[in-house]
Amino acid sequence: MANAQAKGRRASMSRRRFTLTPIHALASFRSPLRRSLPIARPLDKLTEFLLIAPVLLLAMVAHEYAHGYAALKQGDPTAYQLGRLTWNPVKHIDPFMTVLLPLMTFFYGNFLFGGAKPVPVTPRNYRNYKRGDIIVSLAGVATNLVLAVASVLLIIGIGLAGRAVPPGAAGAFATLQHMMWWSVQFNLVLVAFNLLPIPPLDGSHVAKYLMPPAWALQYQRLGAYGIVILLLLLTFGRPLLAVWMAPVSLFAGIAMRVVTPYIVQAPPVP
Repeated sequence: MANAQAKGRRASMSRRRFTLTPIHALASFRSPLRRSLPIARPLDKLTEFLLIAPVLLLAMVAHEYAHGYAALKQGDPTAYQLGRLTWNPVKHIDPFMTVLLPLMTFFYGNFLFGGAKPVPVTPRNYRNYKRGDIIVSLAGVATNLVLAVASVLLIIGIGLAGRAVPPGAAGAFATLQHMMWWSVQFNLVLVAFNLLPIPPLDGSHVAKYLMPPAWALQYQRLGAYGIVILLLLLTFGRPLLAVWMAPVSLFAGIAMRVVTPYIVQAPPVP
């Protein structure tokens, strides 16, 4: 009975987790993350945000869809039954975390921070609780990694297509490449940040299995303060965060070197 009650508590805590995504720390890292593909002229902040929003939304929706799809494959149909196993972004939008918080941090702060509405899962439905929890938790970051690689390939494809168009049309291709570069950055940051072992982030669902059961239970309870811990980390723990994000800078630099020969130069604006 005690084991059943403990398992029930674990399932309940998992359903309440909130996937948080610091989308881009614009002033936090002096690295390739701050680079941008060449465009005809610097973009004003509103235009930049309008170009960022679609790729940002796709990254977050894909992350949550992957959680729901992986849960379904592990035996939990909760997301499917509640209509959340969908690519419709409206179903994944949280008014504060997905809309207001990114707007406030982008225009009034020096970083972009937000999140999507978490896909509901019921871990007790998994055919194997531990394996299912790990697979479902890692499905989101795995999807973001695939999207980052796909975005690099799209930049190359757009560059090859841009060479075949008249110079006057090059601006549109350069803009698309600019958006795809943001996609590379967003998705790499999402991978690294969501792997932080801070509840309720995805990495904590793996880290807890490395602890004794009593420690793991107390560790999971930190999820109630997860947003506060993450905001404190973003505000006061940037040197520590920069160390954790170092692989992102490395892979972003590699990606930049790969796509540079294919960058479309937009015509100068008079």
